[in-house]
Amino acid sequence: QVQLVESGGGLVQPGGSLRLSCTVSGRIFSIYTMGWYRQAPGNEREFVAAITSGGTTNYADSVKGRFTISRDNAKNTVYLQMNSLKPEDTAVYYCKLGRGSGNWGQGTQVTVSS
Repeated sequence: QVQLVESGGGLVQPGGSLRLSCTVSGRIFSIYTMGWYRQAPGNEREFVAAITSGGTTNYADSVKGRFTISRDNAKNTVYLQMNSLKPEDTAVYYCKLGRGSGNWGQGTQVTVSS
C-alpha cells in the first residue's frame, strides 16, 4: 500500500514564499525519483520539478530560479520551496513517486493572490 501525503499549501501574496512537503509510506523512498506537478482550473497537469535518487534536479522553465526541490531520505519526504510566487503559480500541487505513471498524492492547494 503506497501513500503520498502533501502538505504546506495555502494562500500567499505575490512575491511571497511557501514550502510544500510530501511524505511517502509503503515504499523504499530513497531509490525513487520524486516529482512535483501542478494543475490549475481549466489547464492540463504540468511538470514543475523532479529530483532523482542521487539528488539531480530538473525544473520547468516557468519556475527556474524561483523553486527548489529537495529530499530528506531519512524522513521519506520531498520538499518544494517556492519563492517569488506569482499569481500564475496558483494551482493544486501534486507529489509523484517514480517515473512514468508513478503514484500520486492527493494534492495541496496553492493560491497566490493579493
